[in-house]
Amino acid sequence: MSDEPLLEFREMMRRLRAECAWKREQTHLSLLPYLREEAEEVAEAILEGDSEHLREELGDLLLQVYFHAAIAEEEGRFTLDDVVAGLADKMRRRNPHVFGTPEQRAAAAGLSADEVTARWEEIKAGERADQDR
Repeated sequence: MSDEPLLEFREMMRRLRAECAWKREQTHLSLLPYLREEAEEVAEAILEGDSEHLREELGDLLLQVYFHAAIAEEEGRFTLDDVVAGLADKMRRRNPHVFGTPEQRAAAAGLSADEVTARWEEIKAGERADQDR
């Protein structure tokens, strides 16, 4: 296995899309039932409390993420790197108590989990309002 398994798997998905007839024919819509199924299986594994089952199901869900990103990349819409970069940006914006300025982090010291959730929702609502403008 590679030292960079996520990058290796991205290349594997590209190859599978190019060389496997079934995978090449899939679309976002045709994969939707699998995405839903895998998300439900992750939830079941969590409820079971079975770590090995959870690890396996998270892998299956991650396959769906990579699959959809590979399709979007082929269509010239976005790449897996775009997905991850967008997610990292969101985490920075919505967690100023961790990633903010020293002043923001100091002001947030001692926040409870409920207070962090409330701030997350406020930031999220502000982002949506900005998008609507």
